[in-house]
Amino acid sequence: MTLFNSMAYGLHSLRSGSVRTLLMLLAMSIGVAAVVLLTGIGNGARGYIVNEFSSLGTNLIIVIPGRAETASGTLSTLAGRTPRDLTLDDAKALTRNSRVTRVAPLNIGEMSAARGRRERQVPVLGSTASFLKIHHLQMSRGTFLPEGDATLARPVCVIGNKISRELFADQSPLGEQIRLAGYRCRVIGVLEGQGRSLGMDTDELVVVPVAFAQMLLNTESLFRILVEVQHSEAIDKVKTFIGDTIRQRHYGEKDVTIITQDSVLATFDTIFQVMTVTVAGIASISLAVAGILIMNVMLMSVSQRTAEIGLCKALGAARGQIMLLIVSEALLLSAFGGCLGLALGLAGARIASWLYPALDATPPFWAIGAALGTALLTGLIFSLMPARRAAGLDPILALSRR
Repeated sequence: MTLFNSMAYGLHSLRSGSVRTLLMLLAMSIGVAAVVLLTGIGNGARGYIVNEFSSLGTNLIIVIPGRAETASGTLSTLAGRTPRDLTLDDAKALTRNSRVTRVAPLNIGEMSAARGRRERQVPVLGSTASFLKIHHLQMSRGTFLPEGDATLARPVCVIGNKISRELFADQSPLGEQIRLAGYRCRVIGVLEGQGRSLGMDTDELVVVPVAFAQMLLNTESLFRILVEVQHSEAIDKVKTFIGDTIRQRHYGEKDVTIITQDSVLATFDTIFQVMTVTVAGIASISLAVAGILIMNVMLMSVSQRTAEIGLCKALGAARGQIMLLIVSEALLLSAFGGCLGLALGLAGARIASWLYPALDATPPFWAIGAALGTALLTGLIFSLMPARRAAGLDPILALSRR
């Protein structure tokens, strides 16, 4: 018997028990589809997070008030305060380094924006002219925030496309005034629509000078300070400079957390890689269940085909050839189930990407190969016991169906 004869014999056996074959195909395909789909979603989530942080810019350092290593559990943390707030003077001090390209202080809040009888709640971001290039924003019309002294509370603003349509309809908003929390503010520009980034939709955003935002929010502190570095090799030196500068200004207190964009991306990348592998492992359990089903069905098949196996042995079939008959049938079943599961998983990933365009749920190649390989390996392992049992049958007793 050749390998081709064994495969033909296996196909004939699968066709003869169509209901049994369909059930095993279903069990195997569900396992493969689960692995492919879940790894695709995990890989898409990882890519989404990376793209979100990449939109912030490159070579970025973020300064956050409060020290993450020591602040937790203290009374100031429970009360929602940090030892010392970040200020505009702190942000200005960080520009005194030749390796620093831009510094953008940030304040964020939500308040009402109104023009005439039209009014709605909007997120308001206070910053400086540097924020435009740091965050890679584009202007649709007009200009961005003016250059100059960041401590001047100029009553001007840049609004998103959606805000422009809702408050001004088809009219040009440039030079017109809106009210932010009761204060008049002149519109000098409209942002180009770039969608949502890190939970912030530029179409619904209102950007004002940081000092004006502090006045609107009744605060002197900053939410964050963004520092852009000339090149990635200088990030570590600039981090040291920032830490030393803030510590000197805060009377020796190490009360800020300094993180880099690369470190955040690396952390998220590690988290999603572990999550993807874990989810794929959990989904692989269903492949083990399918393998047990294959073993049980193959054992039953051997008992039903005892006379056939006995006849093959009586005609001179060796022990290895009998084992090959059973194993090849299980491998054929695993291969068909794996291909069907792969098709279902890829279709599910395509549907997920269509429902959520921001999430590219295309599974990685290693997941496809691992799913198919695991399916074949499962079929091989769980078919060995029935194959050995068939190969050990006595031909005379088998022909007599004992």
